[in-house]
Order: sequence, then C-alpha cells, then structure tokens
Amino acid sequence: MQKLLDFFKTLSDQTRLRIMVLLSRKEFCVCELCSILQLPQPKVSAHLAKLRDMGYVQDERQGQWIFYELNIHDHTILEIIKIIAASKCEILEDDWRNYLEKEKNNSLCERKNKKNFKEA
Repeated sequence: MQKLLDFFKTLSDQTRLRIMVLLSRKEFCVCELCSILQLPQPKVSAHLAKLRDMGYVQDERQGQWIFYELNIHDHTILEIIKIIAASKCEILEDDWRNYLEKEKNNSLCERKNKKNFKEA
C-alpha cells in the first residue's frame, strides 16, 4: 500500500505528472522536456532527479546528453500511467502536440543539429 501512496504523492505535482506521461510514450533528454513543457532547465532537472530517486525513471548518457525513460516494473503503476495518458486531459494532449510540432519543425533540441549523434 505504501508504494501506491508514494506513487500518488509523486504524481500530485503537475510537472512530474506531465513528465511521467511524456516518458510513457518515449525517452527524452532534458532540453527536449524543457522545450515541450516550456519550463526552465533547473526546474525540469529537479523533477527528473526526484523521479529518478524514487525509482520511476532511469537515465542513460549518450555523449553530452542524458536521456530519461520510465523505469517502472509494477504492472499496477504502469496501468495507472497509461490510463492517465489516455485520459484526454487538455494539458497532457497539448504537451504531446507540442512535441510533435517541434519534432516536425526540427526545433525540439539542439542535438538534432549535431553531426554524428546517435538518434534516440
């Protein structure tokens, strides 16, 4: 029970919820999340650190970039995230549309313009 309570406490913050939903769809680097969420890097990094410390996300370094992805193995928690992601919540849908638009325009992250970068 405590595991679920801790999970819901973590998701009670709007920014962390938005990050978790985005990461449920694909991995992102910090600068991509900042661009999508339109939030400053220190704020996004602080939330990612909390999510990592709680064990909900993991990071992987690729060159100078660090990519984040979900690290949830509890079926119940994964289902909750999927339900939230599918909930048609306006801000969550806006985040995904924002990602798609920025990806289409190649304006998501400076890494897209770097040579010899391994695509995520």
